[in-house]
Amino acid sequence: MASYAASFARAPKTFTDRERSSLLRVTGEHVAGFRDHVLYSLAENTALRQHELLGLNVGDVRAPGGTIKRRVTLRVFKRSNQNVDDQFVFLGDTVRAKIARLLELRARAGEVLGPDSPLFVSSRGKRLSARRARSAFASWQKRAGFERRVNFHVMRHDAISFMYRNKKDPKMVQRFARHASPLSTAIYTHTSDEDLYRAVQEQPA
Repeated sequence: MASYAASFARAPKTFTDRERSSLLRVTGEHVAGFRDHVLYSLAENTALRQHELLGLNVGDVRAPGGTIKRRVTLRVFKRSNQNVDDQFVFLGDTVRAKIARLLELRARAGEVLGPDSPLFVSSRGKRLSARRARSAFASWQKRAGFERRVNFHVMRHDAISFMYRNKKDPKMVQRFARHASPLSTAIYTHTSDEDLYRAVQEQPA
């Protein structure tokens, strides 16, 4: 009975294509929103969880020579997966360029960016808190014209679902998501609302 029910389980909540592009566009258009633009781009590129993103330091993403790393080893991660060797992510070239730009802007503003400096900071120069990150995310959703409100974790679901939709490779997606069990990854193989919406657009009418 459990396996029958699981076959009809719903996919995790994700962005629509319009929501994703609108969120990244509106945050990228404003200098004041660039920190959040990089935060959301990094979330979408890597499927990092909120506390993993906010726990990043400059030295985690920037090599001593100043280049942005392609492979980032995590110090902060969900402890349900105790295999430390699995706790890394690769960064795409686009998000690496955005991180470099963010650090350049902060350096121009006179900030001292040592290896232990937080990657994402508040207006007061302190590490960005989960509460402030959630508040900003809600505000940007409104400015992006969302017709609903979603929580920060949706970006992780969206990134993993996007990877599965493009690659259809459960093993690769499991590594990407850093899931300890393939059962955690299996939910992303279910049809999402966005997949269903795309299919309806192709139906005769």
